[in-house]
Amino acid sequence: MKWGQTIFGALLALSLVLLSGGNAWASSNEQLKWIEGGRKVDLGKMATVELDSSLLFLDAANTAKVSEMNHEKPSGKEIGSIFPKDENQNWEVVFEYYELGHIKDDEKEDIDADGILDSYKEGTEESNKEKAESDRLYVTGWDVEPFYNEATHNLTWSMLAEDGNKEKLINYNVRLLTRQGYISAILVSDPAHLDADKKFLNEKILPKLTVKSGERYEDFNASTDKIAEYGLTGLILGGAGLAVAKKVGLLALLIAFFKGAGIKVIILIGAACAGMFGVIGKFFAKLFRKKKSESVHNETNVQDQSETLQ
Repeated sequence: MKWGQTIFGALLALSLVLLSGGNAWASSNEQLKWIEGGRKVDLGKMATVELDSSLLFLDAANTAKVSEMNHEKPSGKEIGSIFPKDENQNWEVVFEYYELGHIKDDEKEDIDADGILDSYKEGTEESNKEKAESDRLYVTGWDVEPFYNEATHNLTWSMLAEDGNKEKLINYNVRLLTRQGYISAILVSDPAHLDADKKFLNEKILPKLTVKSGERYEDFNASTDKIAEYGLTGLILGGAGLAVAKKVGLLALLIAFFKGAGIKVIILIGAACAGMFGVIGKFFAKLFRKKKSESVHNETNVQDQSETLQ
């Protein structure tokens, strides 16, 4: 099992979307193919989502292109992304799919939130011993304790932390279990609007996401399908498991992961980053304002013509 697959969900670090070379966005000759809301769109082969008319969508290829335009390496797991049409809103949701085997939900009634939290704390504290104070990370508690929705097969949790300067951080995670893995919903927001954006994600986007027939959690075939090496607790810990988290330390995992993967973004958002996220949000808004006016209309016309011909 690859590190990028096993550690992703457990990494607890500052989500700074590194917009290096902003001019590269403006000067890029590549045009993102936006899909306007008010229709159903595919999240790859795995799922569909009914888009509200206030939203915009990028498919897997265009979601990866955003990373490339930003001089970042796509994860290769992207299946789509959603953005607000309102240029005054600065958030996005990126969907990725990880095929790791069927994750059993036997622990759904017995997720040990205290044990998981202790593991995170012990792992980071052990790793902190070898770090300068400014590089240390401290887990302080749960924002939202891990909980599993058996009806939708969604696993959600949100952890609180702070860095060596006592700056507050929040990590928000949603995993949608499927027949042979899970869909990760990655929310990128700013601290001032995080609660509202989480509410929109949970009320206006996730309930309209439907896993396709044959890929649903209940479509699991015990005679042919692989079983994942871990359950819900392991998923919260990124597949590394409690013992590995304690032994290696999450900061060590973070360093190893970044050396081996070039991942786009890890969502940890803190009030101390409000200034930077404000700049990022304004930058995205300016970019998308231009792209929407030039690209959304064209893409919608092409799609409408295609639908008319069918």
